[in-house]
Amino acid sequence: MNANLFNRLARNVADPNKTAIERVSGERITYSDLIAWSGRLANALTGLGVKPADRVAAQIEKSVAAIVLYLATVRAGGVFLPLNTAYTPAEVEYFLGDAEPALFVCDPGKHAALEPIANKVGAKVLTLDAQGNGTLSDAAAGAPDVFDTVVRSPDDLAAFLYTSGTTGRSKGAMLSHENLASNAEALRQMWRYTSDDVLIHALPIFHTHGLFVATNVTLFSGASMIFLPRFDPDQIFRLLARATCLMGVPTFYVRLLQDERLTPDATRHMRLFVSGSAPLLAETHREWQARTGHAILERYGMTETNMNTSNPYDGERIAGTVGFPLPGVEVRVTDPETGKVLAGSEIGMIEVKGPNVFKGYWRMPEKTTAEFRSDGFFITGDLGKIDERGYVHIVGRGKDLVITGGYNVYPKEIESEIDAIPGIVESAVIGVPHRDFGEGVTAVVVKSNSASALSETDVLKALESRLAKYKLPKRVIFVDDLPRNAIGKVQKNVLRETYSDLFASS
Repeated sequence: MNANLFNRLARNVADPNKTAIERVSGERITYSDLIAWSGRLANALTGLGVKPADRVAAQIEKSVAAIVLYLATVRAGGVFLPLNTAYTPAEVEYFLGDAEPALFVCDPGKHAALEPIANKVGAKVLTLDAQGNGTLSDAAAGAPDVFDTVVRSPDDLAAFLYTSGTTGRSKGAMLSHENLASNAEALRQMWRYTSDDVLIHALPIFHTHGLFVATNVTLFSGASMIFLPRFDPDQIFRLLARATCLMGVPTFYVRLLQDERLTPDATRHMRLFVSGSAPLLAETHREWQARTGHAILERYGMTETNMNTSNPYDGERIAGTVGFPLPGVEVRVTDPETGKVLAGSEIGMIEVKGPNVFKGYWRMPEKTTAEFRSDGFFITGDLGKIDERGYVHIVGRGKDLVITGGYNVYPKEIESEIDAIPGIVESAVIGVPHRDFGEGVTAVVVKSNSASALSETDVLKALESRLAKYKLPKRVIFVDDLPRNAIGKVQKNVLRETYSDLFASS
């Protein structure tokens, strides 16, 4: 049987005339439309020379056409690589050089800057804008609707996403057809998703949450989604009465709580609010329930594993926990040094195993081997515990990852850029609690005596062209020395404690 993700998705379509995606303008794209459109685009991709296992990279604005590009790439047997739209050309150059895609799709406005970069790795370059127009759409315009979905095995790659490490080098997490399909099915089951559901889709689609959770779960359920270009509280409140589900990052819920329109009556048609991609403060969870009568459902996942756990649909959703392992997924807690499995409620390293866990890091076999135990468990780098009721708690991160507004930020990358600024001796980047973003990126910097005039504004200005906006520090703090332990390692835990109240008024 063909294990291609698209093939499995298409088999779940009970009513081809049902709306799959509704644009904010009100235009509706049925499942029949979506399948035909993906057929035209898959024919165009193969006509452009895309072969099974070839990478198709895309740095494009959120649009229905972008979703179709994802589906068509998978359908043609390719490997879809979405890139954050905030990445600078310098960042894109690394990703394209490492992935070596056969095709790169970018926004027309960035074509001039990015085409020379793509040409270095021999990638063809086409364009697609937020309205779905561009040379890629032109190439598909006259192509046939019919396309024989390429046969793929469960372990063949369907996509990969880049995730950074503390070494600063970004890693391509390779995701198979089985990884994505099994996770969509597990979430559909866990969250009681049916064809009657209507999702307000306000997430970006270059990220696991917006693409592989929100989109895949909806399409695998034969449900509908209302596609917003971005999070917009006015649009959310306008659509709540027509929808059943909202998936968001904690920032969404914090901002909606600040609006007087949030009432039990406004949310009475909804059945599910999901939060992920960053820790949800218990305060936000409690306040949301008090204001609406709904308990936000928090879950836990990562780029390498898709989703691992979820608070229950039926049952108590406990603030500060991420619930139970998904069907087919095993979670355990081990001693970070020895790998020994720890008893209940002891804090240690979270490890996971299941059909959701990725196939490894692209062209990094040694790193892949280091991150897996001999029995197949993946070492997540997150510290946590499993309580006596079986709820998983995430208490910290062993890799100093900062999650701000739902995006992963890895300190080493930012530190390298700061340390390259003339006058900077060294820096340490940490995440500090922030009500709106979950964590605020904060840089603690030591400057040389000759650079006494160097200011916070100077540092931020120097970083603007080198880093995506979400990676930029929200504060730069100058100190005489960084705290160190006996062996000279910077004590980031001390810095986090020292500046824990930095954004208390935010």
